[in-house]
Amino acid sequence: MEAVVVNPSLSRLKLPPLKSQTLTFPRPIPTTLNPHLPRRRHYRLLFAFRDQSPHPPVAADEEEEEEEEEVGEYYGEVNRIIGSRSVRAPVFSDDGSATAEASTEYLVEWKDGHAPSWVPASGVAADVVAEYETPWWTAAKKGDAAALSALLADPSAARDPDAQDPDGRTALHFAAGLGSDDCVRALAEAGADLDRPDRAGGGLRPLHMAAGYGRPAAVRALLEAGADAEAVDGRGRTALELAREVLAATPRGDPTAFARRVGVEAAAAELEAAVYEWGEVARVVEARGEGKRREYLVEWRDGGERDWVRAEWVADDVAADFEAGLEYGVAEAVVGRRDAAEGREYLVKWVDIEDATWEPQENVDPELVQEFERQQAAADRPGGAPQEALRRWAENF
Repeated sequence: MEAVVVNPSLSRLKLPPLKSQTLTFPRPIPTTLNPHLPRRRHYRLLFAFRDQSPHPPVAADEEEEEEEEEVGEYYGEVNRIIGSRSVRAPVFSDDGSATAEASTEYLVEWKDGHAPSWVPASGVAADVVAEYETPWWTAAKKGDAAALSALLADPSAARDPDAQDPDGRTALHFAAGLGSDDCVRALAEAGADLDRPDRAGGGLRPLHMAAGYGRPAAVRALLEAGADAEAVDGRGRTALELAREVLAATPRGDPTAFARRVGVEAAAAELEAAVYEWGEVARVVEARGEGKRREYLVEWRDGGERDWVRAEWVADDVAADFEAGLEYGVAEAVVGRRDAAEGREYLVKWVDIEDATWEPQENVDPELVQEFERQQAAADRPGGAPQEALRRWAENF
């Protein structure tokens, strides 16, 4: 049976001599596979592992053929790691199904001067990997923006900003959870994936980490860099929903939880501003779904195309009016005013309705009311007679 030792601690392995065979060591067994090395024929050590039981005599011509045989893989010594990257490869289960799993490859600089090549992490000695990785993860877990920026800018060792630890977390997960907005910006500028889910945390994304730990500055930095506020974790929760869950579980009035509650509330406010910045809803046209899946087809006040919007993102009064069967219209202008028994009313001219109607003041857009009152004040000044005809028309309507 053939075996190859690829352990740095065995690079100077000594074996007891075989009875009829003398082992020679051209050089120590190196530690890492180098696919660029030329094949050689003097690796007699590999034969020592094959079979140490007695053999019948071998003919001279057969022994000569054996000498010409190319055996095993050939290895080279690593000088250092000068780059890293994350790759995804299919992993097949017993039932034949395949899933894509991420793994790391390192760009290795060889001591013998061969061109650098990419090698799987499993093929590089642990001490060499640690020398390359330790500064990166130390900076990430401390939120040290200066150290991360220096590593990212180092021309002698390219860094993968999306490098993952064994739990599938990237430096951006740690920066977000720690609230280091400077680290977030440095990683975003380096091209880090802003929405990558982790594995151990249940698909949490950097935005979820920042929201759950109550880091409003990191939430803001992620959103400004382009993070998706609607991306969900492994349980189908957005970062805003996670923040609300944390708030619900955080007791009010507890001094030990006060700072945490304030931070999560501020992070939730940042997310709400990002979610609700679409525009002002003019009216709800239609609804679908129930419970958490309830959505409304809304018409925007600025005239944009109708969109289906989750119920929680529509103002409560607008949603309540729709559920109560109340209808909305788009007002063009206020053209009259009167005092009724129930209070002041305004005569509203509609965009999509032919006839103007009297409406209670609370149902009229305040900006239209202010504009009407301004015009009335101007009409009451000398020279404002043209407004008098409009006033008489409104009073007689």
